[in-house]
Amino acid sequence: MRVILSIIGAVFLLQSCKMPKPKNEYLTYQNIVILSDMSGRLSNPNFPHKDLKEIHNIVQKFKEEDVKIGEKIGDKSCIYFSAFSDKNFIKIDLSEIKNLGEKQSYINSTENYNNNGLKEDLEKFEEKVAQKYDSIRDRIGLDLLSVLLEKIENGNIIKKDENISNGIDTTFIHYENHIYIFTDGYLEYALANPNNQFRFGLPQIRRLRNYSINNDLTIEETLITNAQLGLPSEKRKNHKNIDIHIVETLERDFNPQNSTYINRIGFRDNEILKEVWKKWIIESGFKGFEWKKY
Repeated sequence: MRVILSIIGAVFLLQSCKMPKPKNEYLTYQNIVILSDMSGRLSNPNFPHKDLKEIHNIVQKFKEEDVKIGEKIGDKSCIYFSAFSDKNFIKIDLSEIKNLGEKQSYINSTENYNNNGLKEDLEKFEEKVAQKYDSIRDRIGLDLLSVLLEKIENGNIIKKDENISNGIDTTFIHYENHIYIFTDGYLEYALANPNNQFRFGLPQIRRLRNYSINNDLTIEETLITNAQLGLPSEKRKNHKNIDIHIVETLERDFNPQNSTYINRIGFRDNEILKEVWKKWIIESGFKGFEWKKY
């Protein structure tokens, strides 16, 4: 009887000493990168204002939907801005504030950060962006895709997922990387540059359009059957974690005076550029694509 009681006691003791079940937590934060093409497109008086208005919308979404001031705790989201030709970034990175109490004070603009927190810094962020639009003009154009790849690869702007564990519980942190590219969509740069790898301007648009019409193909079909009429893809490992948004595209073949297009539906400049960019982004291994025209 004593043996039985000893065994029962030992079993009870072992059960009471069991390791607790791990409690895993899954968190998602936003990493917003805004890149602006400040080439000849800004000679159009509408563009600086339209760009700044849309950037304001992105900042508001970051504040109200991503960080959710006054609601969420411990957010690690981040927002960057840079002109393509500028090596420096304007940024606000919440992951750099390690102390939770300090972070919440900053996000909510309270205590030591009263009138000097996230809300005020986002206003300063937009002011600095506007200053960039006033001071930068890249009149000879840019090799936009080469610069984009360089910034992604070496600009330290893409956030990687991370896991934090205390030996029992694990927090899985996922970053959604979104790059917003403000451009008219035309990939034009100085003709003196012999590198035509990512050049796609009016001559390339005409060639793609004419080939499609002459062979009774859509632009999408032509790019599949004759890939050399598009852009060469550039697949890299970290592209799979990045969504690309092309914003503020321009239709040069549209006449605003009489509201007419030079080319028919399916073969307009903007429609061709959309298909070319889309194919390049997908085949280069990026996670997602958006083309925003207005």
